[in-house]
Amino acid sequence: MKLTSEAIAARADSSRKKYWRRDALPDLSRFLTAEKHRIHLVGVAGSGMSGLAGLLIELGHAVSGSDKVSTTETERLQRLGLHFHEQHLAEHADAADLVVFSSAIKNDNPILLSARTFGKPLLRRAEAVAAIMQARRGIVIAGMHGKTTTSAMTAHVLREGGVHPSHYVGAEIPILGTNAHWNPRGEYFVAEGDESDGTLRCFHPEYAVILNIEEEHLDFYSDLAAIEKVFAQLIDQTSGSVLYNIDDPNTARLCGKRKCAVSYGFSERADYRGADVELRNFGSSFLVCRRGKKLGQATLNVPGEHNVHNALGVIALASELSIPFNKITASLGKFEHARRRFEIKYASDRFLLVDDYAHHPTEIRATLCTAESIGRRRLITMFQPHRFSRTKALCREFGSAFDHADRVVITDVYPASEPPIPGITGRTIVDEIVRRGHRGVTYQPRLQSVHRDVGNMLEAGDLVLSLGAGNIHEQLEILAADLVIAEKLKTIVSEEGEVRLYEPLSNHTTLRVGGPAQFWVEPRTEQAFAELIRFCLDEHLPLFAIGRGSNLLVRD
Repeated sequence: MKLTSEAIAARADSSRKKYWRRDALPDLSRFLTAEKHRIHLVGVAGSGMSGLAGLLIELGHAVSGSDKVSTTETERLQRLGLHFHEQHLAEHADAADLVVFSSAIKNDNPILLSARTFGKPLLRRAEAVAAIMQARRGIVIAGMHGKTTTSAMTAHVLREGGVHPSHYVGAEIPILGTNAHWNPRGEYFVAEGDESDGTLRCFHPEYAVILNIEEEHLDFYSDLAAIEKVFAQLIDQTSGSVLYNIDDPNTARLCGKRKCAVSYGFSERADYRGADVELRNFGSSFLVCRRGKKLGQATLNVPGEHNVHNALGVIALASELSIPFNKITASLGKFEHARRRFEIKYASDRFLLVDDYAHHPTEIRATLCTAESIGRRRLITMFQPHRFSRTKALCREFGSAFDHADRVVITDVYPASEPPIPGITGRTIVDEIVRRGHRGVTYQPRLQSVHRDVGNMLEAGDLVLSLGAGNIHEQLEILAADLVIAEKLKTIVSEEGEVRLYEPLSNHTTLRVGGPAQFWVEPRTEQAFAELIRFCLDEHLPLFAIGRGSNLLVRD
């Protein structure tokens, strides 16, 4: 069911009455940050819930959690004290003083049913994070795109600036060490706000950074007006400055007339303005001006103009917090991406493989523009649509999002717990791309075959992007692992020899049948053939030699 702005408010109010009264927020903050309790997290393996688990453990609570899968993150949390269950059983609520759940958890979850039956307090994830924030000077980073990178960048700059912030970010952040951390020394708490389910309304920060606002999460919201009402409430509940992207029309319209609003962007009207932007392969440099006066140059080691925008928001916030500009720029120069944000998975002179979380048309365009600026020969993209509702609502926008890609392979929709919508598949997007005249797009409904399709079309100089919020990155990782071997094989046979990935053997048999060979190698000399045999023996690679393919039958 899609919700109007009024329905979202009604749902939020009713959920507070049902779980934890709104007027009890100070008590809840004390409960979570100044007392010790037994807390169970339902869906603890998710990126948001695992971060909350880490915070609660650092705050001294006895934390248990349940999920259908175990991950490297739940294993790490277990070493810190998490009591993990790989099933959702009603009994897990028995000993808990509080049960926290994510929006992905269904109402019929046995733990939630048990907690309701026996009157256990229940909280949504965002309500718990917002209550923890009440114990600190809160900073919320909100917007449809760029939240994770900007939140991580903010926490990093504040930490390098000597502010000792606590943080809560929705992805693994190598430069921060973890996706969430409670620092008892500092007075600030930086949190990535999640707009997808209306829970931005839970936050009452001192500072808010608004990156962008557009139609998204249309499985939950009825229209843009409903989305804007949630952002407007966050803005109204911000006690100090609202820092906003003046180049985004919807954001500027909502924030521009607010008394304590501070703008940033490329516009001449921005309070903090970026100019003279120079983009290079994996970074950028730009001039920063504050209210018409030059502050100096800033350098980023993460690529793309969109990240310059993100950095300007961080510069504006850190400057308003009185962190010296030289400290801000020094820390920005050391910043590294979060996981799955233009993350390089393989790099050589011949090939570059990059993974990115982009799953909305706006994000895809920005990521493809960034990839194009690197200057590789061709840009090949594998994309997994995320959610049937998003695919249906934004199919036309997806159709124009891949204009900068030379080749595109689209697989089927990652449902993210949504039921299928009749007639909506990955082909829906393929048809829209083709309708725009793109001749390099193919549909591969079998996810496990995507790496083969992409690998077989590779040529020296290509950049391959995997895009999507589901599990498409696993296909890129398989391709990267095989490329390591393929590059070694190429060294053996030299420039004269041929090495191809996932070559269909139907191209090499008289009867034109046969599935793909993981590695197809054509050595041109006896010496290269001998070295190839030695390599395969050393690496335990099965080797099969064929001639012209006559009288040869190979399984498809």
